[in-house]
Amino acid sequence: MALAYDYNEVHFPPIRQRNSEPVNALFRMGLTMAFAKDEEIYGQDESADLIYRVLEGAVRTTRVMADGRRQIGEFYLAGDLFGLETGPRHRFSAEAVRDSVILVIKASVLRSSGGEFERLGWEATRQELERAQEHVLLLGRKTACERVASFLKGLSDKSGGDLVVDLPMGRQDMADYLGLTIETVSRMLSQLQSGRIVSFCTTRRFRVVNPEGLARLADQAQ
Repeated sequence: MALAYDYNEVHFPPIRQRNSEPVNALFRMGLTMAFAKDEEIYGQDESADLIYRVLEGAVRTTRVMADGRRQIGEFYLAGDLFGLETGPRHRFSAEAVRDSVILVIKASVLRSSGGEFERLGWEATRQELERAQEHVLLLGRKTACERVASFLKGLSDKSGGDLVVDLPMGRQDMADYLGLTIETVSRMLSQLQSGRIVSFCTTRRFRVVNPEGLARLADQAQ
């Protein structure tokens, strides 16, 4: 069960967009909540009357198909906004990938801010569209090795280009996002490691050994 979190204990990471200080100040009017690993933040088809920001941890959005298969739509890390919808309901559910702290604010509060909400909405919509386009390309045109390389490069890019990168999600999460089996993901990770493209410090942290090689693999199908 989600618990209210002490606002004063939280470090607010910057929102991933330009000139975000007014939006950051606006979001301080929200409620900060803690979610345990795998806990649901909102459900598929629930009313989309709240907007969320990751303060600590990581979030995945998922949709369960009619036959029980799970598709992961996107992962959100510290500083990311999620939950913005074009319609009145959430098309995907959202869950904490690991213990996470989430800032929650009513969409109506943001709408009352006028221009700031409009800018936030357009920027968030643009980012979501870019994510969706990249995901379609990844699933439709890339090999298994290129998909995994693209995923690792994306995490490195989000971390500011750091060579040592946290991997908050497990292999099954990666498989469900990349449209692969967990066995294929594990095999491709081993292949990238044996090729000295990346090196895994632990199962949840890796080092980019060859940034140019990783970028080349990630961009081959573009």
